[in-house]
Parts: sequence; C-alpha cells; structure tokens
Amino acid sequence: MQDLTEGVARFQRDVHPAKAELFAHLAATHRPTTLFISCSDARVVPELLTQSEPGELFVIRTAGNLVPAYTPGSDGVAASIEYAVAVLGVRDIVVCGHSACGAMTALAENHDLSGAPAIADWLRHADASRARATAGTGAEKVDALVRENVLAQLANLATHPSVARALAEHTVTLHGWVYDIPTGSVEDVAAPGRQAARAV
Repeated sequence: MQDLTEGVARFQRDVHPAKAELFAHLAATHRPTTLFISCSDARVVPELLTQSEPGELFVIRTAGNLVPAYTPGSDGVAASIEYAVAVLGVRDIVVCGHSACGAMTALAENHDLSGAPAIADWLRHADASRARATAGTGAEKVDALVRENVLAQLANLATHPSVARALAEHTVTLHGWVYDIPTGSVEDVAAPGRQAARAV
C-alpha cells in the first residue's frame, strides 16, 4: 500500500496540475471514443498500450478478456457494454488478448481447476475458442488459443442488442487485437496479415 499511497501523492502533486485543464473538462464531459475490452492481467494496461489520455477509453477488464454472449438478466459486463455503446456512443470496440495469458494457458494445458470453481465456470465462456484452437503444442497452442479467443469474443459481443443495433446502423466497428508483451507488438487478428501497430 505504501507504493500506492506514494503514487497518489505524486499524481496529486505532479500529474493532475499538469493536466488541470483536461481534468476540469472531464469533470463535466464523458465522451470516450473507444470501448476497450482486455484481460485483467496486470501486465496489460490499455491506456499505456494505446497511449490514451484520460477520457478516451471506456475499459472493461475480465479474466481472459471474455465477453459472455448476451442473455437477459443482471450482468456487469453486459451493462458496461450497453452503457458504452447505447449511452456514450463509442465508435470503436477493441477486444484485446495478450501473450502468455493465464486463462488461455489454463485451458490449453487442461489445468485442474477443481479448487477454483468460479474460475472454471467463467472460463466456459471460452469453450468455442478452445474447440477451434486445436493446432500446436505448448506455447504454440496457447498462442493459437489466444487468437481464436479474441475472434470468439468478438462474435459474442455481436450478440449484445446494443452492439448488434450499432453494427446494423454502421455506427460502430469491431477490432480484435493480440498484444505481445515481450515485443510490444499488436496484431490485428480480425484483419489477417495486418498489424495494428508495430514496435519501433
């Protein structure tokens, strides 16, 4: 906690005053342009990865960057998606997977999750990904699963009524990215052969 407390003090002393005008604007305005759905993994920081300013991204983080297919009822992920699309009017949605994902590794390597029933239940949202990513062994298999999972979560995203409506009206575009932690590269898996960004 000491590190966090010192970080807050540095933010209040150095960062906030340097961006005082931006924060004053954001106090009354919330108009992010992109919904960014990423893994909860601490090594993946959407604002750092995209070099975004406060207020530019609406971020949802879940284990394995999973997006459950839409079902009626109370669901925090669905509510956040609906808010971003129907209320805030984001124009782009990115589902971003990453290398060495713990959730995808657990699935690819058939880890015993009997002692972690909530995790096992959550990871069932990647069943379609797992069924499609059958090639390779070890790290190859994990990498393939990470990519297939991003594509499967984009498909799940399109089942949400607000997203389906926005897609039909051509007011939102879906993107599937895979971030490679050691190199910093970002691959656009929804458009094979194209890089979203290359490490310099």
